[in-house]
Amino acid sequence: MVSTHDEIQHHDIQTRYANISVLDTGGNWLPVLLIHGNSSCKEIFRHQIEYLKGNYRVLALDLPGHGKSSNASDPREAYSMPGYARTIIEVLDKMGIDKVVVFGWSLGGHIGLEILALNPKMIGLMICGTPPVAVGKENVARGFCQSKHMRLTGKAEFTDEDVRNFACETNGVNAPHEPFMIEAVARTDGLARQYMFEVSISPQATDQKLLAETSEIPLAIVNGAGDPFINHDYINGLNYQNLWQGQVFNLAGVDHAPFWEAPDIFNPILAEFLKDF
Repeated sequence: MVSTHDEIQHHDIQTRYANISVLDTGGNWLPVLLIHGNSSCKEIFRHQIEYLKGNYRVLALDLPGHGKSSNASDPREAYSMPGYARTIIEVLDKMGIDKVVVFGWSLGGHIGLEILALNPKMIGLMICGTPPVAVGKENVARGFCQSKHMRLTGKAEFTDEDVRNFACETNGVNAPHEPFMIEAVARTDGLARQYMFEVSISPQATDQKLLAETSEIPLAIVNGAGDPFINHDYINGLNYQNLWQGQVFNLAGVDHAPFWEAPDIFNPILAEFLKDF
């Protein structure tokens, strides 16, 4: 099914694990795919969609168990970084997209790193709020900080207070908060948090540190300097072979979602990255 509004199309694409809701600005320009974070939705990229449309074919989707997409038919398989990556690759295949640049935020960045190993159609990757960690609990712990609400990341059942706290801290404590953010957290299938977290610290997880350090395509990293969830020293100190502009960007005055908190600072960096393709 396809619906349109102000020239922006909305697709419902049936995949192996879920029916996926996709926003598509259309056109024959280079496709740019935006992947949201844990318990969020595609609407979080409103400022990037408006900024880029007309020069790029902007795509944003709701992950299985999130937003307007359906819950997963096989939660254990779908709600993992490899499962999410396979779903996205299936969506791109069904849309006939043969090359794409990806911007992934938080969980979306981890999914982007996963796609590095699975899909040659991705020609560039920008990540934000996403520590590339090696396998194992101790290695995962090196990339993250134990912030006040970090425990919520893998919690299946949220109270109303949990919903508010998670929405507030993930989208930036001092950022403008809108009803859709609360609704997105409340809507998310709690198993998506639980199973994703369990897989991410298991021996079956992918070595994303290795993927990031050895990426053959340009990897851009743009973080908020005040992000309470990530270990900046860890991310800054990895041995990247193909790091865009040779540096990790740490934007002052913003937290976990710089693209939402300060789009006037973030968007020009994203646009500069996209010029390379």
